[in-house]
Amino acid sequence: MTESTSHSQFALLGRRRFAPFFWTQFLGAMNDNVFKNGMIIFMAFGGMSFAGMDASLLVNAAGAVFILPFVLFSAFAGQLADKYEKTRVIRGVKIFEILVMAFAAIGFLTANLGVLFAALFAMGLHSTVFGPVKYAILPQALAPDELVGGNGLVESGTFVAILMGTLAGGLLVAVKPSGPMLVAVATVVLAVIGYVVSRGVPQAAATDATLKLNWNPFTETANNLRLAVKNIVVWRSMLGISWLWFYGAMLLNQFANLSKDVLGGDEHVATLLLAVFAVGVAVGSLLCERLSGKKVELGLVPFGSIGMSVFAVDLYFATRGLQPIGQSGIMAFLARPEHWRVLADLFLLSVAGGLYSVPLYALIQERAEPSHRSRIIAANNIVNAIFMVCSALLAMALIKLANFDVPKLILTIGVLNALVAAYIYTLTPEFLLRFLCWILISVAYRLRVRGLENIPDTGPVIIVANHVSYVDALVITAACRRPIQFVMDHSIFQTPFLGWAFRQMKAIPIASAKEDPAMMERAFERVRQTLAEGDVVGIFPEGKLTRDGEMNPFRPGIERIVAETGAPVVPLALRGLWGGFFSRSVDGQAFRRIRGFFNRIELVGGALVPAAEVSAPGLESAVKAMRGDWR
Repeated sequence: MTESTSHSQFALLGRRRFAPFFWTQFLGAMNDNVFKNGMIIFMAFGGMSFAGMDASLLVNAAGAVFILPFVLFSAFAGQLADKYEKTRVIRGVKIFEILVMAFAAIGFLTANLGVLFAALFAMGLHSTVFGPVKYAILPQALAPDELVGGNGLVESGTFVAILMGTLAGGLLVAVKPSGPMLVAVATVVLAVIGYVVSRGVPQAAATDATLKLNWNPFTETANNLRLAVKNIVVWRSMLGISWLWFYGAMLLNQFANLSKDVLGGDEHVATLLLAVFAVGVAVGSLLCERLSGKKVELGLVPFGSIGMSVFAVDLYFATRGLQPIGQSGIMAFLARPEHWRVLADLFLLSVAGGLYSVPLYALIQERAEPSHRSRIIAANNIVNAIFMVCSALLAMALIKLANFDVPKLILTIGVLNALVAAYIYTLTPEFLLRFLCWILISVAYRLRVRGLENIPDTGPVIIVANHVSYVDALVITAACRRPIQFVMDHSIFQTPFLGWAFRQMKAIPIASAKEDPAMMERAFERVRQTLAEGDVVGIFPEGKLTRDGEMNPFRPGIERIVAETGAPVVPLALRGLWGGFFSRSVDGQAFRRIRGFFNRIELVGGALVPAAEVSAPGLESAVKAMRGDWR
């Protein structure tokens, strides 16, 4: 693992450990879309038919053909990326891309849809093999606090490449009469440049060189899915990403027909719609690092999913009553005010998609076991592919059997997104919990963090803090990279709404020995079990909220826990929360007056204290010193 950096994520573009890889994947994504968009517009506006399908069905069939290799070969691709040094795989993929684009050129020059569909399948295979390497190489090349920024750059770069490829493919194929030839030449040239750039990617060692390759795609697919399901958070993150691909595939496949049949636009307008969508995803992806504070922030996922539904439904209403007049160019399209609402909806729902996807990809990379990370990502690609094929089949069924037009398909995906999101967040409340924490520190307060790098990235550790307000645990959770199980007074679990949040955090209720000795012993047992599993436990050793802003003495329970588990302790100090809505006021009551919102607050971490040096008075003194006079 390389050293961390405090610079902007864009500084990575100047580093050899990242830049050649970035530009290799950028050129590959660009070439995919020069080819795909050139082919789609060639079919949609050329009045072509193939195997009894008209242009509308062909466009959706093309999406299914491109995705099919992900279903068939992702499992094998994941094995390659784990077993072999990754730059060997990358360069092999780029050589294959050159051969495929040369074959595709024949299809464009002869207007042979059979050849073009075969080349499309082969490009899907190219992307299938590249996918596991693309995401598995990042944790090897980047420091933990660079992972979100690096993923943001890759995601935004991918969609900028999609934008450029989409524009180039659409503009080139529209040139009369030599458009198909121009697309053919461009794709071959881009493939050659991509291979040359890939020669600069630094070596990334195999993570499981002893792995025995399984050539059976079905059994290996099952093996990969079993690996993924073992970690339930990773598995559900994969389902969340796959749903995004279902959503995006259905939406993107309609843009050519949306332009032609609904908006009255030509090939250039279809390209403009794709360009706006790509720019939006790029913007959303880049915003992730700024909004998440360089850590994996799952709170952005519900925020993104809300936008994906709201703006898709509004896009339906924006397009429902439009009357297309001929096939106008971009300037005529932009001259109509109602079209600006369409563009705004496309841009905003794609920004939401970027906010939704980057944290999920980063979470999979962070929590998957390094030894089989590539195979986990391959499993993710398999599930993605299945969802995208189902998306294309559903769209074709709705068009053919229910006579759905494009606006109805857009409404369908917006409503389905709301239902699926609600189901996923019911299964995994961690997403909604992180959303609550993110809202709290992004809207209710202005949080500054110092010293949290003292919390180890792995292994059992106890954090202790002063207890100022009912949201102390949420503030600490929002600021810390690792999940924390807090020990807190059982009465707090009765607090409306906040009690629900604490239960979702798997907080451990405790009572005093005098009040309920059985509950106290159950709490100590859960603490021992949590630390034995290598997780983090959070404790407020005062045992109760402060009533006057001053710290209460630390109780000796922390000493018992450390003696029984041998876990080290990191002291934390909360500053600035006293006097706010969630803290007790002078009369001892909380939640009485709206106050303290938008205040600046701080969370300060101290040096890690080895178990042998832990004492309740010592920890109390350390927290007091870090807190100072700012309550």
